[in-house]
Amino acid sequence: MSTSFVHLRLHTEYSLVDGTVRIKSLIGKTADAGMPAVAITDDTNLFGLVKFYKAARARGLKPIFGCDLTFRADDEMEYLVTVIAQSDAGYANLRALISKAWLEGQYQGKAYVTRDWIRQHAEGLIVLSGARYG
Repeated sequence: MSTSFVHLRLHTEYSLVDGTVRIKSLIGKTADAGMPAVAITDDTNLFGLVKFYKAARARGLKPIFGCDLTFRADDEMEYLVTVIAQSDAGYANLRALISKAWLEGQYQGKAYVTRDWIRQHAEGLIVLSGARYG
């Protein structure tokens, strides 16, 4: 039986603070390595989504959409979670969470989500808590 590795947490140049990976290079190296799919999970944004989707599909890869979100708990601690869209409903919910974070959840220039918002928009999403401070 053959197994394939798939990156599920990766920041691109569209993660404005810490991303250095260029989408074109990412797709080329992913395809050359024989991986069937790759995810991008930029920090609270989907800026690179169209470029990523087109490049991945052109090389026969499955693009996986997601992002890293930070939520503030009741104890005021911050937790980073990686959120991946599993379906069209998940993609819509991911967009809703990002929008809500920037419109209603900003604190000192950073966008946050709440645990309740994640619960309200959970359909079609996979939430991974294994990131740093997850």
